[in-house]
Amino acid sequence: MKLIELIEGLEYEVLQGDITIEINNIQNDSRNVEPGDLFFCITGAVSDGHSYAQDVSNKGAKVLVVEKAVEVPSSVTVIKVASTRYAMGVISSKFYGEPSKKLTVIGITGTKGKTTTTYMIKEMLDTAGIPTGLIGTIEILNGKIAIPAKHTTPESILLHKHLNDMVDNGLKAVVMEVSSQGLMLDRVAGVDFDYGIFTNLSKDHIGPNEHSSFEEYMMWKSKLFTMCKVGIYNADDKYAKVMQENAVCEAITYGIRENSDYMAGNLNLYDKDGVLGIDYTLSGKLQGHMIVDMPGEFTAHNSLAAIAVADCMGVSMDKIKSILEDIKVRGRVELIPISDKFTILIDYAHNAMALESLLTAIKDYNPKRLVTLFGCGGNRSKDRRYEMGEVSGNMSDLTIITSDNPRYEEPLAIMEDIKTGINKTNGSYVSIPDRKEAIRHAIMQAEEGDVVVLAGKGHEDYQEICGVKHHMDERDLIREILEEEDVTKICGYNNRYFA
Repeated sequence: MKLIELIEGLEYEVLQGDITIEINNIQNDSRNVEPGDLFFCITGAVSDGHSYAQDVSNKGAKVLVVEKAVEVPSSVTVIKVASTRYAMGVISSKFYGEPSKKLTVIGITGTKGKTTTTYMIKEMLDTAGIPTGLIGTIEILNGKIAIPAKHTTPESILLHKHLNDMVDNGLKAVVMEVSSQGLMLDRVAGVDFDYGIFTNLSKDHIGPNEHSSFEEYMMWKSKLFTMCKVGIYNADDKYAKVMQENAVCEAITYGIRENSDYMAGNLNLYDKDGVLGIDYTLSGKLQGHMIVDMPGEFTAHNSLAAIAVADCMGVSMDKIKSILEDIKVRGRVELIPISDKFTILIDYAHNAMALESLLTAIKDYNPKRLVTLFGCGGNRSKDRRYEMGEVSGNMSDLTIITSDNPRYEEPLAIMEDIKTGINKTNGSYVSIPDRKEAIRHAIMQAEEGDVVVLAGKGHEDYQEICGVKHHMDERDLIREILEEEDVTKICGYNNRYFA
């Protein structure tokens, strides 16, 4: 592709060279540069890409996109722009054929609920016959394979490649988490957003190499609504109006308390044969009685966002209602219905804030006992262990301490740190290092009316020990335990899940 076509629409200065030349590929990692490539000199927190200008020129780079002058041979074309990060997004989009314009792009921003809402919308659209990709904190789903995510929002050069792969794989839409860092660092530059969703806002990501203040964090979040055609806002959040102040998009609202375009009323938390869920009366642009077999008031908010998107994209009310009744999000308050008498669920909650939010939602169902099983990752902050231990000790009737991803640490040492937090409370606990045996204990000791929460692993299907990922899926562990035990001893055993 010709350079002049790639830089069309950008404000730039040609410091030297010819802008009519052909480009083979685009790179932002000097190690990957090959003859004929264009290289972006990115100024980062750790290194400055401008310092690699001579190196990539020696490797055969034809073009450098820079923010400041560099000394390279006259045969290399140098284009100066105000922001190489922004230019990288715009150029990457054009290099890959502007893939976001060929997809319906749904961006989700906020502090909590992004991941669950993302998966819920993907499930909703897929089931409605709109094949949908996903880009988020956990993984990238491009229609063929799942790619583990390194950032919530990938660098723009990768982002547009992933979007192009989705187009090639026959997808019609993509739903993606859009982080404040992704907005601040122009990782979404060049993306043509059809919808932007605001979930909620609270203090997070404030500190070194993140945001200097809550006000700055909020400001970057709001940028999404200067980039999309339709903004969908959680009207119950006090910062929803701030998100709309500089918006240039059409506004749609959803909520429980504030009058909204999509509004849930008469909320009812139910426990039916060990399945925790919520139902409500939908009013506004659509009307009906909605049932969702996922627990917590936050499920109402997440489902309203999914309803709004689906309705805007032409999915019928009957289809929306039927999809919601069966919708499941792997590893996010995922119910494993093996008993009519007690509830067991899997969730990714792996820090104190997420665990507290989850347990608060579960306690609204007034379980006879709340049993929380979790461990903590190795080679991570010990504060997380103390905090999670304290949260579980204060909120659970019983905590089962076990192993998570110990990595290069001793599992027993990690468990001792968790005990330090629990011992600040009056909470009861047992320690069982082997996670399968810990789950076995939770199932075999469950009583009628209990809710058992397996926290921390969620969607993960491995356990990382000394740098090696060993297969371990909690769903498989539960299945194995049921096969090994006399299931008549399990309270209200019902084989609905594994039948």
